[in-house]
Amino acid sequence: MNEKSPLEITDKIFYHDNDFDLTKVQSLLSDTLESSDDGELYLESTKSESFSFDDGRMKNISYDSTKGFGLRAIAGEARGFAHSGEISESSLKRASETVKSVSKNYSGIMSPAPSHGINKPLYTSLNPIEGTSFQIKTNLLEEIDAYARSLDSNVVQVSASVSASHQSIQILRADGERAADIRPLVRLNVSLVVEKKGRRETGSSGCGGRGKYEEWINSDKWKGQVKEALRIANTNLESIPTPAGEMPVILGPGWPGVMLHEAVGHGLEGDFNRKGTSIFSGKIGEKVTADGVTVIDDGTIENKRGSITIDDEGTKSSKNILIENGILKNYMQDRQNARLMKMDPTGNGRRQSYSHYPMPRMTNTYMDNGNVDPKEIISSLKKGIYAVNFAGGQVDITNGKFVFSASEAYLVENGKIKQPLKGATLIGNGPDAMSKISLVGNDLALDDGIGTCGKDGQGVPVGVGQPTLLMGGITIGGTDTN
Repeated sequence: MNEKSPLEITDKIFYHDNDFDLTKVQSLLSDTLESSDDGELYLESTKSESFSFDDGRMKNISYDSTKGFGLRAIAGEARGFAHSGEISESSLKRASETVKSVSKNYSGIMSPAPSHGINKPLYTSLNPIEGTSFQIKTNLLEEIDAYARSLDSNVVQVSASVSASHQSIQILRADGERAADIRPLVRLNVSLVVEKKGRRETGSSGCGGRGKYEEWINSDKWKGQVKEALRIANTNLESIPTPAGEMPVILGPGWPGVMLHEAVGHGLEGDFNRKGTSIFSGKIGEKVTADGVTVIDDGTIENKRGSITIDDEGTKSSKNILIENGILKNYMQDRQNARLMKMDPTGNGRRQSYSHYPMPRMTNTYMDNGNVDPKEIISSLKKGIYAVNFAGGQVDITNGKFVFSASEAYLVENGKIKQPLKGATLIGNGPDAMSKISLVGNDLALDDGIGTCGKDGQGVPVGVGQPTLLMGGITIGGTDTN
């Protein structure tokens, strides 16, 4: 049986099951946005759940159901926004009075609606919460705990969690155009503590994406996550203090792309560039990284955590080449910033929920493949750091300065991977570091589906990725005091 379209599903959620008449809503919306340059009514219904297991017992089980709308009007650079957790004609009227004030004494020309072309479905519309029983989820976490402890007697603590959400959205415009999307999301996380000779270390692993639970909690998948978390923890047991100083760094494939996301990706979002606060402002057509570096934001990858069929303004998502062979080609845009910059929206207008306004945000952002065998990259390094995983970091988009902490890293000497390192911190400047990339591997990988990006108090699911690459002259903040 064919799944119903997102528009059919959301019509039932927002109109058939509520005292909310589409014709009246459309009339009120047209009146609200009459003098505006742009705007929309964003309807959302989200169901979510999470299960967490820690140290041999179920620690937390939660379920949440929310429904509401966000109403926005744009007049030039100004924005009027109101939201409510009650979807009703009366609450929409109150919101309308608030929002209309932004366009008082303003005569705007309404921007045309996003193109009618809709991406093919990138993920199922089925609800993962309803598709898998409560018992299966709780049993799974107990199995993860038992399995981890059976693999290694040094395991002293196991934490595991599964979570899912099912978000239904519909976007209405003043001209009567409507768009909808149904977004499932699942995530599995495993974290272990191992102890040996009085020393304790941790390791974590996780996966997820858009789809049903079964795709990420089958035995092969969860056992693989347990083994990976255990491998990292045991590796860290053998780690030595990190030497400090400036040296070349090899970044591994996949999750290390979070550094690219933070140090470069945020600086390519349209709002920062319109305001001139990004280090990349006004540099389209200029060389901003080393040759061979191509950076892409792609929201159209099937089932990936950061993918969206349409963005939260109704623009279809796209594969957007940001940097091509070192040359800056484009920014990521929502509708407002694109219009003010006289550029096209790119399908990157995203928001955390109905109570937040949209802004330019990344989807799945990665560096494209090069042509070098990763083994050659490692063998070429006389002395440096091989960073495989990152725990987190900070970046200042105004100057590109970053600090990242490696959760798994190794010393490399004479082309050989040596001891694991503890406390390796990478310090540098994003564009400067990107200009020092000398070798790009052919092993592009995206992360396993665990990323959440924060900006202006809003969090959205994202993906990151890259191939193995060699970056010269990065300052390493180490723990070796000798």
